[in-house]
Amino acid sequence: MKAYVYTDASLERYAGRFVWLSINTENAKNAAFLKQYPIPALPTLLVLDPKRDAVALRYVGGATVPQLTKLLDESERIYQSRATSAADTALTRADRLAASGKQKDAAAVFEEAIAAAPRSWKSFGRTAESLIFAYSMSGDDERCATRALALYPRVKGTASAPNVASTGLSCAASLDTKHAKRVELLRKLEEATRETFDNRKIVISDDDRSGLYQALIEAADAQGEDEEVVRLKSEWSSFLEDAAARAKTPDQRTVYDSHRLTAYIELGTPEKAVPMLEQSERDFPDDYNPPARLAYAYKEMKQYDLALAASDRALARVYGPRKLAVYSVRADIYVAKGDPKAAKETLAEAIAFAKSLPEGQRSEGRIAGLEKRLASMQ
Repeated sequence: MKAYVYTDASLERYAGRFVWLSINTENAKNAAFLKQYPIPALPTLLVLDPKRDAVALRYVGGATVPQLTKLLDESERIYQSRATSAADTALTRADRLAASGKQKDAAAVFEEAIAAAPRSWKSFGRTAESLIFAYSMSGDDERCATRALALYPRVKGTASAPNVASTGLSCAASLDTKHAKRVELLRKLEEATRETFDNRKIVISDDDRSGLYQALIEAADAQGEDEEVVRLKSEWSSFLEDAAARAKTPDQRTVYDSHRLTAYIELGTPEKAVPMLEQSERDFPDDYNPPARLAYAYKEMKQYDLALAASDRALARVYGPRKLAVYSVRADIYVAKGDPKAAKETLAEAIAFAKSLPEGQRSEGRIAGLEKRLASMQ
């Protein structure tokens, strides 16, 4: 969004109506903000109401320019207290619960908002997306998939259809293989996702379309459709290369780096990622992402010394919780290289760093996961 959406000149009309703020979730000085307003995924849009010291509107995920303008207009209406229906009131309460990290409770109140929604309620699509995301984040894959399937007909053909269908599809793919409804949910949500994917009247950003590819690949894999998986991965890779080639700036081009790296690795061609990541590192010498991704690519290529050198550069630049991901890949490199001692030392260093993070950035679940991994190597 930073490269493609926030630069759009049509947003200038909001300049005097909103105070714009970008929060670096990795910077420790923002820990207090993150404690009050947990960010489950990036990007997350929060519109804060200073009169009530509360969240007026919350939206998780990328948005196109038309979607963003709709969200801003809706938040302004809420701020000015024109949200008078029971559905509006419930939605505001659900947004605040979700913004505080209470996803299970938020899902229940999003359901209240949908149940109370008047005909042609303007906030229906966003509420449906938020509900499915809340079920996904709370680990309720069955409810996530079944509600996505039930709500899809009501958002079909709208900008909310991609998120509802694809998130529901990913939840269906995560269900236990013995789940009684898994096959039916996979089939029907795959149809919905493909229908959305093929509907060119819906404006979808290229990185969001990449997300649809990933959901379809996940579903095909879950159904054992090996040939379809290979076909989709190859098509996905070509699509991303075309999107990157159309980019007008280095900022826009690097939007696709992580997507392309994943696609190349899944196709068994990690070496194809090296030139693009080397270019990104030249373009953004202070950014840890290019060398961190290079470390992963070189690991997959079994070029462990090059992987560790790239990891060194990433560690020198990274800070905050993202440093844990760099440590994790570094431990993987040592394991693959046959150096378990260095892998254990890396994990111990990662655990110490994770425990040093301030509240709001520190994740007890992440610490427990690292400790469990280290214990398994003893």
